[in-house]
Amino acid sequence: MPQAGAASSLDSADYNPIDHLNAIFSHPSTLSSISKTSRALGDYQHELDRDIADLVSLQSSSNAESLNRIQAAKSDLAELFQKIEGIRERAMQTEQAITEMTADIKRLDNTKRNLTLSMTALKRLQMLTTAYEQLRGLSSSRQYRECAQLLQAVIQLMAHFKSYRSIDQIATLSRNVSDLQRELLEQICEDFEVTFAKGEVPQKRAILAEACLVMDALGDNARSRLITWYCNTQLREYRQVFRGNDEAGSLDNISRRYSWFKRMLKTYDDQHAALFPPYWRVNELLANAFCEGTRDDFKGILSRSIRRADGQSLDVNLLLACLQETLDFEHGLEQRFSTTSRASIDTLSSNDEKSPVFSQAISEAFEPYLSVWVEAQDKQLCTMLPTYRQQPPKTFEEDFSSQTVMSSSTELFSFYRLTLGQCAKLSTGAPLVELSKVFAKYLDQYAQQVLLYYISERPSGQTPSRTASTEDTVVVLNTADYCYHTCTQLEEKIKGQVEEGLRPNIDLQSQADAFMGIASAAIRGLVRRVELDLEPSWREMRNTGWSKLESVGDQSPYVGEMLGRIKTRAADILRMLHKQQYARAFCDNLVELLTQSFLINIVQCRPISEVGAEQMLLDSYVLKKAFEDLITLSNANSPAPAGYIKRVSQSMSRLDSLLKTLQVRPSPSEALVQAYLIHIADKSDANFRKILDLKGIRKQDQAHLVELFQAHRASPRNEKLPQSSTFLSPLVLQSGGAATIIGSGIGTLSHATTLGASNLPGRFDPSTFGSAIMTAARDGVDRFGTPSSNTPSRGMSPPPGQYGQAADGITTPGGSVNQNLRNIGKFFKRDLGSFGGRFGGKAPGATEDGGK
Repeated sequence: MPQAGAASSLDSADYNPIDHLNAIFSHPSTLSSISKTSRALGDYQHELDRDIADLVSLQSSSNAESLNRIQAAKSDLAELFQKIEGIRERAMQTEQAITEMTADIKRLDNTKRNLTLSMTALKRLQMLTTAYEQLRGLSSSRQYRECAQLLQAVIQLMAHFKSYRSIDQIATLSRNVSDLQRELLEQICEDFEVTFAKGEVPQKRAILAEACLVMDALGDNARSRLITWYCNTQLREYRQVFRGNDEAGSLDNISRRYSWFKRMLKTYDDQHAALFPPYWRVNELLANAFCEGTRDDFKGILSRSIRRADGQSLDVNLLLACLQETLDFEHGLEQRFSTTSRASIDTLSSNDEKSPVFSQAISEAFEPYLSVWVEAQDKQLCTMLPTYRQQPPKTFEEDFSSQTVMSSSTELFSFYRLTLGQCAKLSTGAPLVELSKVFAKYLDQYAQQVLLYYISERPSGQTPSRTASTEDTVVVLNTADYCYHTCTQLEEKIKGQVEEGLRPNIDLQSQADAFMGIASAAIRGLVRRVELDLEPSWREMRNTGWSKLESVGDQSPYVGEMLGRIKTRAADILRMLHKQQYARAFCDNLVELLTQSFLINIVQCRPISEVGAEQMLLDSYVLKKAFEDLITLSNANSPAPAGYIKRVSQSMSRLDSLLKTLQVRPSPSEALVQAYLIHIADKSDANFRKILDLKGIRKQDQAHLVELFQAHRASPRNEKLPQSSTFLSPLVLQSGGAATIIGSGIGTLSHATTLGASNLPGRFDPSTFGSAIMTAARDGVDRFGTPSSNTPSRGMSPPPGQYGQAADGITTPGGSVNQNLRNIGKFFKRDLGSFGGRFGGKAPGATEDGGK
């Protein structure tokens, strides 16, 4: 058993002799078997040595056999290569033998091929000689049908002998054939000339038709010569009768030209069509020759008409009549000679890939003179604008509707549409671009002289002042929106009809922005009406003793009256606005106006005690809740949009910050300073002094508070505060109780809002309202100034600017009215874009052609 365990352990890969010995001699009693175990291990070792020796000898014998097999394979491979080489040599010998055997056969094949070519050439030469003689005889007897067939054969046969012209006989025959072709050409041309000169076409129609077959065989040059002679012959009378310097060639007789050619085409169809093969298209070539000559005549006539010595200009009506008749004539030719329908004259492209053949074949001569027609449209529009200005926005007989637009706008765009269609028929090139510039010019004038005029008229001389009513202002607003939408459509329509390379020159976007400026001015006019209604409420607020209030109660009396007036007037206006975008714009502007008015009246109420500030804060909360419901006055079932609620909160939060600061008592001083740093949150000494002035603290008592404020603002926790508050910085406190907000522009439509005891209006002043809107357009309105790269995000008003400056700081006191209207319109359109829905959609009930 120990020997078996030893053998098993010796076979192990991780054999350890110590462990093996400890396992065998695990007890002192086993020490007696050491000798026996040693002998067993020796025997096992000898057995392993024998096994290894046997394996080594076996492996040696197997290696010898492998070497023998490799040597045998090499000898077999060498023998195979020898056999392959022998086969290759025998193949080359076989090929050489075959070549020697077939050499004679190849020589015989070449001889046969040369003999066949010689026989073929001789046969063709015989055929050519015979055909030449027959052709000469047939040409003398004018048997043109047979001549045509034989001539084609002669020409084909002659082509085979081009390489043999070095042979004298072949060269002589080639010259004879060429001479015969020239004789045939001259003979046929002479036959046509004599026949047409004698008027014997009906009698010799068959001969001439057969002669055309010969001309066809003679080639393209011969055919072109005959067609050119025919066209010149048929148009000779036309050129003699309608010479450009004769009365018959004037523009007045343009219809006679086309009538003459129509008779010519009828003559061709009745008498001459059978002479020429249909695929020659002689009638189409005749029409092309007529168009080219007529176009050159018209160029000369129009050029002389422009340079007339008597000073008279070209008659526009005559020019248009001639051009229209020319277009109709070209259209008739296109229908006659085109296998497909002619492309529409109102568009540049058609579904047909084939371009029109006769499009502008003659009318091209008129295009350089279409500027006269464009000038005529300019003059006509110039006479229309004063008429539109005299018309009221809405007649007395017409019932008001929230979708009503001014009839003059629909008439203007209807005229534009008709004029555009007419110009597109006349030309799709530079004249159409010039017409678009005329359109843009009078769109600007319509915006300024008509729409802006209705809502900004001021008294002059003995003319009494007239201010647009609320209904008229809404009509102007609807009209501005309609003009914006239709102006964009007009630009797209012109671009669809003008030539592709001229499309970048078509731009009516600035005009569309001007109409948005008008819409903005109309919204401001509606807001101004609410402002005037609130003046008694503001007066009551200013008459309240805010410094003497002892306790805070319910809302102040002026608040209820103010809310009643706001809801009454705003509800009436909102019911007249049929687009939600404009209702939202009205409410946004109204909230901003009321916020600024509240701020200005707070200044007018100084000094304000802590109790008074707390009462004002309560009033502001009541007003805020009422402002949030403004937009639902026209539709109580629709909740106020979240964006509108957020905008109201942002506007009123500025008042909250001011009033919460005013609630803090000046003693202890640290409390007031800390309240300012928390609520107003800026480092401005001037703004802090404004708070002290509002609380009524005397100048001599302010120094200590200002020093304390300077000390606190220098602390590390306040180092990130801005230098100046955007809310208080524009507020300027003046002596006598007046206050100014620089750059407000919302309520008064001017560069500053100033209210004081001496200048607060007690009633609506029409002249003030008109001049305010004109000032907004002429001097620019800060809130809707020129766009710049740092403009606030959509839906938010840009920061107030300074008087006479746009938002980007560029001074524009002398800017044009139209340019300022465009700048206002860009911001107004951007604000409207945040209200939801696509701005500028077609108003319900307003058709594309300008219908109401």
